[in-house]
Amino acid sequence: MYMLFLFLCRYVSLLKDFVESEFFVIDGDSLLLMFLDEKTQYLNFFYQIECFLQDFTEKGAKYVITFFKDAEQMYFPYPRFLFLRTVLIEHLRHNTSTTVHTEFSNCLSSKWEIFLKKSYPYFIIVSDIGLTSLQTDYLSILIVHSLSKKINIVLASGQEYDILRVYGYHVQSVYKHRLFFQEVRYTTLFLLIFFSPENNGVTEKTVRLLKQLWPEGSDVRRVVCVLTCAVGLKIYSNMLENANISMGAKTKQSGRSNPLSPEEAADLCRMQCLTVTFLLHMPLSQRARIRIMKSCWTKKVLPLIKMQQLCTHFALTQLSDTNDWKLDLTYLPDLNDDSLLINLAHYYEVEYAEGLEFKKELGKEMENEYKCLWDTVTKLAVKYSFGEAFPIRKTSQLFLEQEQTLFRDYEEEIPNIGLISLKSDLVEDYAGDVLKDLPVLKSNDPAVTSLIKYKEFDELCHWHSGRPLTEEYERVQCNADAKSKAPEERRQIQKLQSFHHFYASTLEDSTSKLIVHQEDVSGNKSKAETIAEENNRRLKAKEEKKEQEQWKALCIPTEKEIKANLTIGIKKLENFLETLKSKSVKFSVEMAGLSACLEVWKEHCREQGNKSKDLSKAVQVMRRIHILLEKYQDLLEKPHVKKLTKYLRLLGFENLACSLSGQPAECEVNIKRKENYMGPARFQLQYMDYYLLREERNDPDPRVQHFIPDTWQRELLDAVDNNESAVIVAPTSSGKTYASYYCMEKVLKTSNEGVVVYVAPTKALVNQVVGTIYSRFTKKLPDGLVVCGVFTRDYRNDVMNSQILVTVPQCLEILMLSPRCQKWTKRIQYVIFDEVHCLGGEIGAEVWEHLLVTIRCPFLALSATVSNPEHLTEWLQSVRRYWQRVENTIEGSSTNSEKNFTRKCKVKSQIQEQKKSYRVRLVLYEERYNDLEKYVCSLKGSDFIIEHCHPCAALTVNHIESYGFPSDLSLSPRETIQLYDIMVKVWQEWPRAQELDPEEFVSFKNKVVIKKADARKYEQELKKELSKWIVVGQRQKYYIQIKTLLHLTYVYYILFTLRFRVNTVESAAKNVFLDLLKKQKSEQDPNTEREKERLSDELRKVKKMLTKFNPQFERGRYQQQMMALRGIGYHHGSMSARERRVVEMLFRLGYIKVVTATSTLALGINMPCKSVVFAEDSVFLDALNYRQMSGRAGRRGQDMIGNVFFYDIPLPKVERLIKSNVPQLKGQFPLTVSLILRLMLLAAKAEDKADARAKALSVLKHSLLSFRKERYAEILKIYFMFSLQFLIKEGYLDQEGNPIGFAGLVTHLYYYEPSNFVLVSFLVKGLFHKLCQPIKGSTVFSEDVLEKLVLILANLFGRKYLPACSMKYKRTFCQSKVFLEDLPEDFADAVNEYNTKVEENFAHFLLTTAKLADMEQEYRLPLSKTDFTSKIWHGSELASYLMDNTKSISAISPFACVSGVVDNDLFHGEIINKVSYFFIGGIIVLQYDNQGRRRPLNAYALDFYKHGSLIALTTDNWLNEGDAYYALKDFSLLLKSIGTSLSELCDDPNDNVLLAFQQLGKIYEEKLKCVT
Repeated sequence: MYMLFLFLCRYVSLLKDFVESEFFVIDGDSLLLMFLDEKTQYLNFFYQIECFLQDFTEKGAKYVITFFKDAEQMYFPYPRFLFLRTVLIEHLRHNTSTTVHTEFSNCLSSKWEIFLKKSYPYFIIVSDIGLTSLQTDYLSILIVHSLSKKINIVLASGQEYDILRVYGYHVQSVYKHRLFFQEVRYTTLFLLIFFSPENNGVTEKTVRLLKQLWPEGSDVRRVVCVLTCAVGLKIYSNMLENANISMGAKTKQSGRSNPLSPEEAADLCRMQCLTVTFLLHMPLSQRARIRIMKSCWTKKVLPLIKMQQLCTHFALTQLSDTNDWKLDLTYLPDLNDDSLLINLAHYYEVEYAEGLEFKKELGKEMENEYKCLWDTVTKLAVKYSFGEAFPIRKTSQLFLEQEQTLFRDYEEEIPNIGLISLKSDLVEDYAGDVLKDLPVLKSNDPAVTSLIKYKEFDELCHWHSGRPLTEEYERVQCNADAKSKAPEERRQIQKLQSFHHFYASTLEDSTSKLIVHQEDVSGNKSKAETIAEENNRRLKAKEEKKEQEQWKALCIPTEKEIKANLTIGIKKLENFLETLKSKSVKFSVEMAGLSACLEVWKEHCREQGNKSKDLSKAVQVMRRIHILLEKYQDLLEKPHVKKLTKYLRLLGFENLACSLSGQPAECEVNIKRKENYMGPARFQLQYMDYYLLREERNDPDPRVQHFIPDTWQRELLDAVDNNESAVIVAPTSSGKTYASYYCMEKVLKTSNEGVVVYVAPTKALVNQVVGTIYSRFTKKLPDGLVVCGVFTRDYRNDVMNSQILVTVPQCLEILMLSPRCQKWTKRIQYVIFDEVHCLGGEIGAEVWEHLLVTIRCPFLALSATVSNPEHLTEWLQSVRRYWQRVENTIEGSSTNSEKNFTRKCKVKSQIQEQKKSYRVRLVLYEERYNDLEKYVCSLKGSDFIIEHCHPCAALTVNHIESYGFPSDLSLSPRETIQLYDIMVKVWQEWPRAQELDPEEFVSFKNKVVIKKADARKYEQELKKELSKWIVVGQRQKYYIQIKTLLHLTYVYYILFTLRFRVNTVESAAKNVFLDLLKKQKSEQDPNTEREKERLSDELRKVKKMLTKFNPQFERGRYQQQMMALRGIGYHHGSMSARERRVVEMLFRLGYIKVVTATSTLALGINMPCKSVVFAEDSVFLDALNYRQMSGRAGRRGQDMIGNVFFYDIPLPKVERLIKSNVPQLKGQFPLTVSLILRLMLLAAKAEDKADARAKALSVLKHSLLSFRKERYAEILKIYFMFSLQFLIKEGYLDQEGNPIGFAGLVTHLYYYEPSNFVLVSFLVKGLFHKLCQPIKGSTVFSEDVLEKLVLILANLFGRKYLPACSMKYKRTFCQSKVFLEDLPEDFADAVNEYNTKVEENFAHFLLTTAKLADMEQEYRLPLSKTDFTSKIWHGSELASYLMDNTKSISAISPFACVSGVVDNDLFHGEIINKVSYFFIGGIIVLQYDNQGRRRPLNAYALDFYKHGSLIALTTDNWLNEGDAYYALKDFSLLLKSIGTSLSELCDDPNDNVLLAFQQLGKIYEEKLKCVT
């Protein structure tokens, strides 16, 4: 069961976007186990650990490291590792800012449980395997215990990195983990390993004596050296003295050798002192050149070395408690150097004894240092005498094994260093500044003369590797196209359009369509327009008269309803107001409503007498007063104002009455304040709360018909009118997308040829936008042209012949980088990027970046969640300036392409020359229309508690000090007044209490209408004051405050539940459904049946409409329909697009009331609701998803407030979600080898060379990652140069930069790099032709051949790794094989050969570009910044003798050099880490974790081919159903793409490889269709 928990892990990005406030725990022993290696030298060990931790730190991670006390006991059998563990703890504590915890005894201790509960880490990184079975069990207990405490686990093994992210196996804590731990009931851990107390006492006494000898303190290397030698020699001598005679006899009888004598042990210690002398004085640059020895210690020496390592551990333990002694701990990572010690041992044992010519001088400085160390050792030894410092060797005992090779020889000859020359203007423009300093290979160099050519393969197999392939968009399935003449396809188009109209009707309030006419060139009004305006005026007058009569009839009944039931009456009044257009009639209705509300309030006051009043009735009176004063001020006359003044006095707001009537303020003095008197400002903030009016303009904008736009929306319209670009950051449901449709309308009006491209991140959002476009726009166009086209990976309609193209980023990139689509791209007038924060996402983010830098037209970039919009805008402005410079130098426009296009369409070109603008506006709007209130739900016994969570309760003093208040952390007016009250309560002497009293606050005083904007000013003032409290030292008061900001509140219904796993989403919906059935049986309401009949009738109509367009439920059809009849639905990625659309439409129409969903609704899906519930924790619940999904709460125009509930999510996590800033957009690593080939192909094949070259340079030069970061810009140039060298050597580019060979094929499969390159290598070697042999006498292939083909492709393209521990799982699987078999031998050999070439290319490139490295940084540890650069070094004859000047280390870190790594090792794959491996385009067939265990590949693609069951993949292969489906779909599309490409490259339609791929593609597609 425990192992099963680990297999259910998911491979995810570990560092989410809210790392500023999130933190995780690294188990210290697991960290140690990741890098422990007997061969690694101490300093290199610390370098590797610091690189690992620094990588986390640079990516913004917050972490702590925990070393459990009990775990130390497990290292005593391994003294070297025990010593390293102790040093690591002390080093991290003293030399880095990392928090290290060592106070917890084990994971079952109460202190640890308190720590987990209080801090709730994001996850704990733990190893699943230890040095011994005991340690493995210990770590297993830690894993299971953490999961039982709702803490997620990340496995230490199998982690991978890129420039911005870390990926690993994440195990989500779920309820069954808690049950499992309760069943197992581990009680305690017994680890009984003891070290002699007597020996520990020797160490303690020696430390005391050393303090007396060196009272001024010293460097830790000197201290540890003398302590280890002295204590080790004393204990060793004691052991020999106490050895019993019988024991000695036994040793003789057994034939074992005698142990080292004390004198021989002293010889070894003298050499250790000499080694430390070298460490103290010799710079790392010199130590890196020490000769590499292969000798090892004799068996006699090893016990003494192990004992000394134990002594080092205890010495450090004693020293860690020393605070009264000056000890420099900077160089803790460099306490010893085994390689140097072995070199010295060999020198004195072999070379020194051979004669005077080998007797080298130490040098005076070194000699004195060494003598000081040894003299201190002898003084510390007290009663023992171990001789003088010189000679260093007093005995002839051999310490090293003699039969081994002593020195490493360098058999591999490093090839000539240099780059293959490449003549290309594009390359010179981009990387010329770096290339000029690098060597170039001669034309007769073997690397140049052996460049790959595919001519032989082409002639042999009748293939044309360089033949241009069809465009990607031409391969995508096209159901119907406007150009088609076929009746069947025409009917298909009509059916599709009908569905789009119906779908759109659920999105838009109005189903009316905007008819877009061609714009008249002249600016004067025509006679027809003048007549139309006059008719409109008459029509309005007629409508107003009709509405007046309507109100006369309803006036008295409405007043009666208000008096009978205030809530229902007001609702009906507001519904009636929405139907009216006349302002004067609305004013009459509002006045009547005010009078009725006042009567209700007066009656209520009479009934209650001195009892407390229901202020909600007074709220309705004040609401009407607010509306009248704000919206109808121009209609208010003196009698009306007098009436309002009277009503304010009746409410008890004398000062407001005085203010409104214009009476002198002195009248306030006469107001007698009662004890329970509530001022008008407090009343409005606390009770009117979300009813406070928003800032809205009253002046219409002629550009907008159906509403009055806000100021920021007008700024957007101005930007579009001026052909400017804009970055728009505004909350969800604020109306930012309106500018998009205004932009479309403008282009449609301007001509028949201009194009607007709308880029949406998901297909679901694409469908939604298409529906809206169909609803809003119709236009009569020439034959063959349509208003709207669609392009996704699955289907396309009217891509090249539409005026509005709605697409996903990957598909637009295909068009932008296609040489044959240049003419079309020049027709683009505007590009709209929706949800542009995807620029910071994990997958496909670089594509958004490519699009933003390659488009030449203006753009709109929309998002609700970007925290650094200024930085984004500055970057985009720099790109636009680039295009301004380019277009000033490039002559020519889109005129020719337009002429050609219009000639084909037989219409006259009406495109107008647009004025060009290169400005990028930033439009920020931070105000949500609806406030969000947060609630934490919990079970206490049998009670379900809902507690209001004040946002300020989530903040800590440290967070405010470090980050301030999050920019989007806003308070509702009610929460603002709560904050003030708490501040007054906890600091009664607060100097500004009176000034910030709501009745005295400058924006509120005597103000009749307090608006949301005024409340926001008050909120900002309180936040500033809070920040000042922390500065002036009122930290404790703030702590008290946040503890009291939780108030108990109840809310009665929920509409939207969010979970993160498919099975829990469906089961949650089902549980709600079953619960309702039970309640129906037990609680029968008299109106239930009538309501049920009404809803059934409504649903019957909807089902009839849905059935007409056939998007009905598919999976669990009956269950979903039954739940839908109950108003319940679910929404997740495993559902088909049609099913999801059904749920969306039913929800928007109001038939479904409760939806359980995953994060599929996060990206812009229009499903607003009243309340959102986060019903479980998940690694995917981060700041971005939280804001996107919580933004759905509060429907504009329907809800005045939105509710967000957290259920079963620990409070610390809730607090971190609330206080985290919106993620910053930092950019991704933008380049891949395939992309660079695509850019070179664009530059070479495009008709307009200047335009193509400018686009390619824009992609290369304008990475967001490198914006204002010179170091990253240099890294990108280096990567670009490596990619070019790789492509030339592999035969995809010639030396002029022109694409050759199979360049077309690999670029079509660019998404699958590096497997696309390996596929070509298989093809060229003839392996596919050898495998794909049909059954004799036919063109059909046997099942065995096809299975082998799937196996090969799954190894290349279906790569999902399982954790190494999964190999231990003994369960018998039902249908799947689960673990993917190895490649067939010949294919495996080909991969190994390919990887070897890649490794050699990379090694060669590293050696060529090594001179570009920052050498100053190379001699510093990355995290602690401990400096090992050249010191004052006077040299030493002996040191020079020990150095090997023949070894090459130009491209190796000096820290790795001390472990014996040299340049020659770069030509072996094991030395290239995984980060580099993916960077250089290698493909790891057999991947191993850092424990040397193989990580198997998931055989899902092959298993599905064999059994065709999606369910089996979820039960056997541990895949989520949605993930499994999309992975299979991707694999199926890949097969289709390969088959199409091969058919175009091969002349022979009966080629076996071609037939095999086509046959396999069809079979796989059919199998996949059967499960949907």
